[in-house]
Amino acid sequence: MQFIDTNVLLYAISRDPAEQDKAKRANDILADRDLALSVQVLQEFYVQATRASRPDPITHQQAVRLIESFRRFPVQDVTSAILMAALATRQRFQLSYWDSAIIEASRAMGCAEVLSEDLGDGQDYAGIRVINPFRSAESAEPVSLTLAPWLASTLPGCGKLAVTSAGNRYLDVRETG
Repeated sequence: MQFIDTNVLLYAISRDPAEQDKAKRANDILADRDLALSVQVLQEFYVQATRASRPDPITHQQAVRLIESFRRFPVQDVTSAILMAALATRQRFQLSYWDSAIIEASRAMGCAEVLSEDLGDGQDYAGIRVINPFRSAESAEPVSLTLAPWLASTLPGCGKLAVTSAGNRYLDVRETG
């Protein structure tokens, strides 16, 4: 089961022409039945989706109907145990409290992955991995990296690396000099 962050829900309702690819991807994600979310995600969705300064705000009634629909997925309540775990995660990983609460709600639901554009793609938070579902998998261009001198000295012969990635997967890492 994957845990979905608020941005997935917000992209799903976006009518912004610049976000249509993300809107389609978000709706494809929501067609899956093996998802989970939290009360916090639903609260954030309501606040952001109805915000008057949003380019395409929805009404209170529309937001309520959508939240009722999103409740087809398992929803984690925010408990005192999640609060305390989120405070520890915030301290350990130097995240915002709200991002930490997402990580810990995901853990409480038994999810190993969080789909989010807001947290670091590929980052692992003590067994909870973040995947940015909106990252383009099209770019598999090699990127040449020069290691910092202190790191290069600990890895003899590895002054330069070429890293090829697609989306959140590293396809190849090789020494170039």
